[in-house]
Amino acid sequence: MVASEIKRQLVIIGGAEDKEGDCQILREFVRRAGGTKARIVIMTAATELPREVGENYIRVFERLGAENVRIVDTETRSDASSSTALEAVNEATGIFFTGGDQARITSVLKDTDLDKAIHNRYSEGIVVGGTSAGAAVMPDVMIVEGDSETNPRMEIVEMGPGMAFLPGVVIDQHFSQRGRLGRLIAALAQQPAVLGFGIDENTAIIVTDNQFEVVGEGCITVVDDSSVMHSNVGEILKDEPLAICGARLHILPNGYKFDLKTRKPILDNYSVTNTPTPIVTPAA
Repeated sequence: MVASEIKRQLVIIGGAEDKEGDCQILREFVRRAGGTKARIVIMTAATELPREVGENYIRVFERLGAENVRIVDTETRSDASSSTALEAVNEATGIFFTGGDQARITSVLKDTDLDKAIHNRYSEGIVVGGTSAGAAVMPDVMIVEGDSETNPRMEIVEMGPGMAFLPGVVIDQHFSQRGRLGRLIAALAQQPAVLGFGIDENTAIIVTDNQFEVVGEGCITVVDDSSVMHSNVGEILKDEPLAICGARLHILPNGYKFDLKTRKPILDNYSVTNTPTPIVTPAA
């Protein structure tokens, strides 16, 4: 297979995905990792309970028919040079990052031998997935932590280096459930990405090359600030409210697709209404 034919695949989950029923999202991850021939590595760097969390995913992936499932736990950066861990990644057809604390993932893995090996395998076409904290690390600049259920202000979110599987975007998880629109907008205002993805629980975006498809029971909220006509970012202090005028907002449920290059939903199979609803001013 030539390089131009290799499809890079990401399964980015908003957290709390179904592990007991039909497992729609995890089922799709296994399918893309090779189905009954899948060799999956579970990366538990984010969690303080690596054995418990890892074994839970082993049970799910094995029930769905994966051929081989292994845990790679990296408590320290030296663990990320382990020959056993590197061998597991180099043999894997799917790599899955669990939830926990996204800062633990980057502090232990970023710029290590294991990080390079995972990116090499990703460039060769294997599927990389992550849930909750494992979703947050997918961009090159990620949300480290921040306040939920509040209006956007620069102080409510802390940014840091991510794992750079999907550069140029910002991702937030548990999105609708924890009211995180304000912090996603604040995160976008802090760095040069123009697309923000808010992913609901038990919902995922499956990224293949330059587009993604929504899978799951919730929605993806896409904030596109490429057309912003006004922002007060350069005028305010960090505890003062942000003003953003002209940003685009898309709400995409299961089955909808989005083009990352054109920054537009793919609506070939859906009717499009361009007629705005008129604003009626009440009579005096």
